[in-house]
Amino acid sequence: MVKVQEAARAGLEHENIEDLKHYYYQMLLIRRFEERTSEMYVKARIGGYCHLNLGEEATIVGLMAALKPEDYIYTNYREHGYILARGVPPGPVMAELFGKETGVARGRGGSMHLFSREHNFMGGYAIVGGQVPLAVGAAYALRYQGKPGVVVAQMGDGTTNIGAFYESLNLAKLWRCPVLFFIVNNGYGMGTSVEMGSSEPDLWKKGASFRIHGERIDGTDVLAVRDAVRRLRERAETEGEPAILDVVSFRFRGHSVIDADRYRDPEVVRSGREHHDPVRNFAALLLDHDIVDDAWLKMTAERVEREVQEAIDFANASPDPRFEDLYENMYATPVPNTPRREDALQAVRINRGGW
Repeated sequence: MVKVQEAARAGLEHENIEDLKHYYYQMLLIRRFEERTSEMYVKARIGGYCHLNLGEEATIVGLMAALKPEDYIYTNYREHGYILARGVPPGPVMAELFGKETGVARGRGGSMHLFSREHNFMGGYAIVGGQVPLAVGAAYALRYQGKPGVVVAQMGDGTTNIGAFYESLNLAKLWRCPVLFFIVNNGYGMGTSVEMGSSEPDLWKKGASFRIHGERIDGTDVLAVRDAVRRLRERAETEGEPAILDVVSFRFRGHSVIDADRYRDPEVVRSGREHHDPVRNFAALLLDHDIVDDAWLKMTAERVEREVQEAIDFANASPDPRFEDLYENMYATPVPNTPRREDALQAVRINRGGW
């Protein structure tokens, strides 16, 4: 029987005060970054698809607070907050959303394909579930090479209905891979509720036939998420036992920026934003325990506003990728008969001279 992590905390007497304050700062940074990202999308500074982490800030920060530098994370396309919480500065992240050369993927990836090898952040994946088999493969590589660390396969609830998810569960258990399947359960796979899309809505149970341990966690409680991930991370690394975390959060907006969110009752959305806001609730918790005061909250808000605006300014001022570099980074090693820089330069010459 799964042990359900209790979200409520009796007190914070054993917590590091600076850690708590940093968690709040990170959550607020993600909140403001995503709000301004939505604004930039409407202003056509960001193109393509764009999915926001609004309402999931505690889920993200709790996960990242539990990971170590040697750990790896593979995410889906809703990954802005994860790369920020992993320690990548907002400027290069916003520049990537703008498609700029100074972005984390040099403007080639955009919103759904953020990446940082330095931080072991192995990218967002636009194909639903595309990251899950790769995460298991990376976890197997760590075990095979005898290296420390674990791998997190972050995904949405809808991913648990595809075949690759179950294949990955089977191999993860069979090969004793140090991997955590981190399901961000915001109640909807695009516009379809979990209950309408899955015959087993208790997503943590989906590893039972593979003898994989699962737990459901309150994703609006940053400390509950952190503690559960820490415990299961240690178990995965030392015992080779994968685990499923069903992390329940509340999605403030539609599936993407352009989703009108008409499939949810407006009253449910209003109530969710009011009662399940992790940023506001954590601020209230810190205030109640005299860890911060209103002046500190105001100062932190001003700091975050300034940092996000600086990120936008950095992205606006950054150069676009050069057309001449179109064929760079297509392969990790040279491959015969692939387009070259000279081909791109010739295309530039033809374009400038007219077709």
